[in-house]
Amino acid sequence: MKFTAQQVATLVGGRIEGNEHATVQNISKIEEGKIGDLCFIANAKYEDYLYQTEASVVLVNESLQLKEVVKPTLIRVKDAYASFALILQTYQEITSPKPKTGIEQPSFLDPSATVGENVYLGAFSYVGAQSTIGNGTRIHPNCTIGDQVKIGERCIIYPGVTIYNGCVLGNNVIIHSGTVIGSDGFGFALENGSFKKIPQLGNVVIEDHVEIGSNCSIDRATIGSTRIGSGVKLDNLIQIAHNVEIGSNTVIAAQAGISGSTKIGAYCMIGGQAGVVGHIRIADQTKINAQSGVSKEIKVTGKSITGSPAFDYKASLKSQAVYKNLPDLQQEIIQLKKELEVLKNK
Repeated sequence: MKFTAQQVATLVGGRIEGNEHATVQNISKIEEGKIGDLCFIANAKYEDYLYQTEASVVLVNESLQLKEVVKPTLIRVKDAYASFALILQTYQEITSPKPKTGIEQPSFLDPSATVGENVYLGAFSYVGAQSTIGNGTRIHPNCTIGDQVKIGERCIIYPGVTIYNGCVLGNNVIIHSGTVIGSDGFGFALENGSFKKIPQLGNVVIEDHVEIGSNCSIDRATIGSTRIGSGVKLDNLIQIAHNVEIGSNTVIAAQAGISGSTKIGAYCMIGGQAGVVGHIRIADQTKINAQSGVSKEIKVTGKSITGSPAFDYKASLKSQAVYKNLPDLQQEIIQLKKELEVLKNK
């Protein structure tokens, strides 16, 4: 399917520099661009490819200042990354096959379960007693939906997902393969020399427009709910412990772990392999660098932290500058001690 530069510009609200009739039929990375390809540049590190590429059309930011003449037609937009995402979404809607509907066999749907219109339930899936599935939701093969689970409208549950009893999903939730929602929280009490299991009686509540990557574990609350706020995006391989609350539109990268009863604010950004201890609060708009270990409450909105134990990001940069000079500083101290001994012995 071919599109002209003018059609693409109309879709993203961009301004054309070059041939508005240039056509594209493929989407590719800028470093691999060929004739007929549409590419984008949002990161300055890739700008040099713009002057080498054979791509026909390239999306760029309005602010980009060209260093030399370019071959492709440019479409200037406010945010090239966001515009490219819109193009991908539109392309997917045009080219993807029509979503499946209906209940494939073999699968099990409890007679007391309620299923909305245009729902897809893939083969070898299980839906328990008194569970509800909203209109337009797609549950792919080999999923397990427990009893009294509520799943909203237009959700996508990919193969191999398990949702335990009593959990609640809002509308437009996406959960990728291998993720487990509502497994028991890590609750044990030492009694008479052995650990006794504390019953985990709560559930998990996932609000609207949440996307959860593959192989994540979100534990049910001991009492009450583990809660994932609206618009939250979780990467793969993330552990969310019991009674955690994650504020709206927070994003968390792969292999991060949030310990029990911690409250994460809205619009936070948590890097990969970061860890947060339990029973603390993280303020809104906090940025936690990759591999950081957060052990104390963060009260100030918009703070950036790094390290283990984590502390202010700007202060850490100063510390790094000192750290790399430690060998030279050590030699200076040794030399000063020698000179001091000489002065003492005079």
